[in-house]
Amino acid sequence: MSVSRLCLGTMNFGPHTPEPDAHAILDAAHEHGINFVDTANRYGGELGAGATESILGRWFAQGEGRRERTVLATKLYGAMSEWPNDEKLSALNIRRALDASLQRLQTDHVDLYQFHHVDRGTPWDEIWQAMEVAVAQGKVLYAGSSNFAGWHLATAQEHARRRGYTGLVSEQSIYNLLTRDIELEVIPAAQHNGIGIIPWSPLQGGLLGGVVRKERDGKRRTEGRAKEALEQHRGAIEAFEDLADELGQEPGDVALAWLLHQPAVTAPIIGPRTREQLDAGVRALDVTLDEATLARLDEIFPGRRTAPEDYAW
Repeated sequence: MSVSRLCLGTMNFGPHTPEPDAHAILDAAHEHGINFVDTANRYGGELGAGATESILGRWFAQGEGRRERTVLATKLYGAMSEWPNDEKLSALNIRRALDASLQRLQTDHVDLYQFHHVDRGTPWDEIWQAMEVAVAQGKVLYAGSSNFAGWHLATAQEHARRRGYTGLVSEQSIYNLLTRDIELEVIPAAQHNGIGIIPWSPLQGGLLGGVVRKERDGKRRTEGRAKEALEQHRGAIEAFEDLADELGQEPGDVALAWLLHQPAVTAPIIGPRTREQLDAGVRALDVTLDEATLARLDEIFPGRRTAPEDYAW
């Protein structure tokens, strides 16, 4: 299955982006050639879990090839009610959650059905049996994971192989210049098992999007955790923004372009609240970083080597 180099994240749709604006962003994403859209059954914020999927469903219902041109990814794991079987990855919840998502999304199948977190209490044979049924029913094409450790990926794939099943095709992890922990074990495990990496929070909550410049210009004020993180990494972030200025690029474009240069990465998730933010994210597709620039970025934001060499040798 082929997807665009950027994935449109929809977590803001509903709680931060009104439905008409969300639909306009989705249409604009198609105009930009972005065919990969990610959501989750829990998304919706104060509007309630499921609200974001419903917004997408009403967009698909407008027709004109919107669903046919979209590679649709959604997720399950978090509780959808107070009842015990409405969460995690039991066979019962996979069946119920999938059917509920399909109803909200107004479609007959999900292209990529992702486990939003690892379920340590459900055996993999049960999980894969439920997914095999969903695939046989035509309700799911591929399975993916999110926030898994490297050994979770390896275990999941081993159980899938025993059953003659494809297993996971993707892992959605936090990955950016500031947060590179998955380089230790998740990325090596993914590459070994043929799993694509879908980075979330590619700008580390905006810290890689020119935050120092915006703070200096009075366009942004950091508070709480964001302020603490900025102070902790201020020197590196200032050096990063200076490098972006040297390149004649926006910091956010450089941060996204860096991810696009990583061999394990399929498509970073961009989560725009506005059409302007979507257009800004797309600019990164035209940014090429040479080896010298990539080396300088590694100096500013040191990465991790594959375990155990990172810490043992």
